[in-house]
Amino acid sequence: MKPYFAFQWHITDKCDQRCKHCYIFSEGSNICLKQMGYEEMERVVLSCMDMCEKLGRTPYFYITGGDPILHKDFWRLCGLLQKHNITFGILGNPFYLNDEVCKRLYGYGCRKYQLSLDGMRETHDKFRKPGSFDITVEKIDCIKRAGMYCAVMSTVSCANKDEFPDLIDLVVAKNVDVFAFGRYCPTYRQKRESNGFFQEYHIPPLEYKAFLEKCWAKYQQYKDSHTTFQLKDHLWTLFLYEKGIFKIPENANKKMIYDGCHLAIGHMTILPTGDVYACRRMESKIGNVFDTSMYDLFMGADMERYRDFDKFEKCGKCELRGFCRGCPAVSYGYTGNMYAPDPQCWKEL
Repeated sequence: MKPYFAFQWHITDKCDQRCKHCYIFSEGSNICLKQMGYEEMERVVLSCMDMCEKLGRTPYFYITGGDPILHKDFWRLCGLLQKHNITFGILGNPFYLNDEVCKRLYGYGCRKYQLSLDGMRETHDKFRKPGSFDITVEKIDCIKRAGMYCAVMSTVSCANKDEFPDLIDLVVAKNVDVFAFGRYCPTYRQKRESNGFFQEYHIPPLEYKAFLEKCWAKYQQYKDSHTTFQLKDHLWTLFLYEKGIFKIPENANKKMIYDGCHLAIGHMTILPTGDVYACRRMESKIGNVFDTSMYDLFMGADMERYRDFDKFEKCGKCELRGFCRGCPAVSYGYTGNMYAPDPQCWKEL
């Protein structure tokens, strides 16, 4: 197991955007927005610390929402994490950031702030809201001036994939510290009820491979730049394997899991209700932190089924099983079955 364990912690559903690919609002715009109370947040921190102590791992929190800064006790939570000497990152919006806020975040131990850019100006603002693109780009400098790492995350789909070369140029020009992207992941309900919405965002497997080729060429162009290009999508492993860049270690045990998707291995999601998910990008509730400790949830039978790697219909037969496994959440979104073949995987078995 890797030394860090990541908790994606949604402390609130409150947000002043309604992004088209947001999973919080994907099941209906009239949902009741939840917010976790401060005393409950104290219990969550202690339960996560206890779990990591038992596993010999270091907790790392990605505080998010909604927009976490909109939580009424956001700064109290920052102070609580500081009290326990826990560094953390924020996955949030740019709208409430300024130099004072960013310096205050850094003082509490926030070391990374992740923003989203889902294409260039017109496309990004179509996904989010008018003016969002310019504000996001502006706040990159604000984050960096405070001493935090600025990460930019994108969601790639057929609607924006052709804009990624320009987007990569932009993040390099802005000296963004980390750039990464993940694939659009429909909820299973979106697929059933889409009436064309789902097809609008789908990238066929060979087109996705060609997309990775274009991004890789850009990454090589900027390999000496300040920006680190995080290969977040696990299909990068297949891409680099076919190029001869990634090689399976000679002593690798075929039954072992070494890398790839962190589902049920190094990541859990906590929602404002206390519900714990194996992965927030699909329906994967394993319990509630206020009923069961995080350690017992992680070690329990409900989580164990996400570690049943032999059930993966395609990945289970692949030599990259221990290093890739694609994205089970995307498979679930397309088919309702997380063990189904990854819909963008182009590999023939």
